[in-house]
Amino acid sequence: MSRHPITVFLLITFLFSSIFYFLIIRSGHMGGGWGGYVAGLMWSPGLAALLTCRLLGRNLNTLGWNWGSGRYETIAYFIPLTYSALIYGFVWLTGIGTFFNKEFVAKVTQSFGLGPLPDWLSVTLYFLFTATFAVIRDMATVIGEEIGWRGFLVPELAKRRSFAVTAAITGLIWAFWHYPIMLFADYKSDTPVWFYLPLLTIMLPFLTFVWTWLRLKSGSIWPCAVLHASHNTFIQSFFDPLTVHSRKTDYVASEFGAGILVLSILMAFYFWRRRDEVEGDRVSGSWVGSASW
Repeated sequence: MSRHPITVFLLITFLFSSIFYFLIIRSGHMGGGWGGYVAGLMWSPGLAALLTCRLLGRNLNTLGWNWGSGRYETIAYFIPLTYSALIYGFVWLTGIGTFFNKEFVAKVTQSFGLGPLPDWLSVTLYFLFTATFAVIRDMATVIGEEIGWRGFLVPELAKRRSFAVTAAITGLIWAFWHYPIMLFADYKSDTPVWFYLPLLTIMLPFLTFVWTWLRLKSGSIWPCAVLHASHNTFIQSFFDPLTVHSRKTDYVASEFGAGILVLSILMAFYFWRRRDEVEGDRVSGSWVGSASW
């Protein structure tokens, strides 16, 4: 096992994941088990990383628990907020989707329990709560993925492979890991499968350049967890439900739209240009050593 740590990690990951694939697919939707099924699935890579370290006799500190100065966590928080605002701003300005969904805002107003509120105030309050407490809440589940993908897998690959190859391989594995719930449950958009499945498969390796650079540069999984929580929260809980969708909206917006693919490619190019900052020294750093498939 010590000669093939990545293989061990992936086998355990998909073994744990298969339990929750079955439960999600059997229930038919991601919210099955009051959200417990998807939480278990998201923690499968993390549990696999912890068990793999245990089996290999490794110190858990190699997974990158240190918080650091907070600089990279701050950067990670604002990256998804920026690209989400750009994508949905384009959608609203072009009429591909409409701002705002009055039915959703009415539900938000009712949920505050403060009586009638102006729409602008409801949206503002909703943004403030989403941008703070909702992101913190989502950290509890996304950290499970980050312990596995960025805590264990990225450093292992980076020991022997370039930054770009590390990001691309991690992104492809991450994409394939989503396939069962995309094909057999309701983690999908309203576009045809021939559109959203290839798009996610191409997009995630590019988007993972951001995650990989932050992990290797900071030496920590926390910027990646903040990035992941910020991405999920702002797209799924704020921008998308505020948008009145047309037949074209999901082709551009959401997690499966062309907008995030285009911006992912641009971000990948930017961080690839800065690859020397994380490739320069493979002899020092908590993520360095030898790796083998």
